[in-house]
Formats: sequence, C-alpha cells, structure tokens
Amino acid sequence: MRVLLMDDDARLMELLKQGLRAEGFAVDAASDGLAGLTKAAAGRYDVIVLDVMMPGMNGYNVCAHLRAVGNNTPILILTAKDGEYDEAEGLQTGADDYLTKPFSFVVLIARIRALIRRAQGERQIVRHCGNLEVDTGARRCRRAGVDIALTSREFDVLALLVASPDTAVSKADILERVWDSAYEGGTNIVEVYVSALRRKIDKPFDRASIETVPGGAYRLRSDGA
Repeated sequence: MRVLLMDDDARLMELLKQGLRAEGFAVDAASDGLAGLTKAAAGRYDVIVLDVMMPGMNGYNVCAHLRAVGNNTPILILTAKDGEYDEAEGLQTGADDYLTKPFSFVVLIARIRALIRRAQGERQIVRHCGNLEVDTGARRCRRAGVDIALTSREFDVLALLVASPDTAVSKADILERVWDSAYEGGTNIVEVYVSALRRKIDKPFDRASIETVPGGAYRLRSDGA
C-alpha cells in the first residue's frame, strides 16, 4: 500500500514516515504543495495525507486541483486548524476525511486503513487465477480454499502481478509500485519477495504459477498452473 504524505513540518514528517513504514506502508513525501501535486499526478497511491498550511500551494488547493483533474485517490487532510468551518472547507474541496493536530498515530492509521478499504470496496476486488484467490479489499490470499498468510509487502507484490495475469511485469516496475522513493537498493530485493511468494502460494500446492520472464520480469499465469 502506497501513501503520499505532504507536510512542511520536517520533524513530524520524519516521525510519520517511520511510523507508516513500520505499519507496512510504502511512503513518498513532499514538503510543499506544488511538489506534492507533481508526485500525486505522476504516481499511483492508495491514499494521500496532506497538511493544509504548506508553501507553494495549500492543502485545500492541492485537494481541489486533484479532484478537478479526475484524481479520485482517497485524501485525508491533516491540519493544525480546528473548527467546523475549517473541516467543512476541507471536505468541500473533495477530501474524504479530516484529522486535527495534535492527533493519535493509532487513530491516523485507523483512518488511513478505513479510507483504503472504502476505496477498494468500490471496485472489483477479488481476482482468481485458477484456484488462487486474491482479495485486495480484505488483503487475503487463498489457494484451493486454504488461507495463506502473507506479509504486507508480499501481498502487494502478488496483488500487482494478479492485476495483470499472463503479462510480464518487470522488476523495475514492481520496485516502483511497491517500494517507496526512500528505498535505495537494487531490484534484487524483488527476487527475494517473489521467492517468498513461490514458497507460500506455489510449492505447498505443487504449482508453478509465478513464471520468470527473460529480461528481468515475472508473470502470473491466469490458469494458476
């Protein structure tokens, strides 16, 4: 799950990044509205968390612009401003939720997960490849009726592959979509997670559904074989 965080408070930003990553999120960050808007337009995020008072462009305007161009990513406005009129302004610009500083990190995580569940619930979220079932809303994987426990990142890699069955997805693309911009390692990390997936979703069921494609890519067979 990918989060775009926009806030010009460097200390708070660092704390939030560390906390979100510890919860299994990939986090990209921007310290001003214009930079954040550029990242939001270029990337695919599960949720955007943005502060109101930012240089370049304030959070209300960032939110309004994203909605005007058809970006429907869930948005949570995070601000030191308080009062029902401030909340109403945020929601009227297209935000999905509003949280006032200071706030509980536990509450923030709960709100983020709720927004992601709501957005995923509006789409077809259960995909099948043979007897492999991937429920992206519940973040659950099953094969032949057996639940398979996956880590958050393992699930994100699998969800990316199952979204385009029989299609080669490069290591670079997986790295870009699943890891955040702070990751400085190479694409070999993708091999580690694909190997873990094979051990969990293929080997116990005598299957080989994740294929290696020459040139540094992987493909999930639609028949789940």
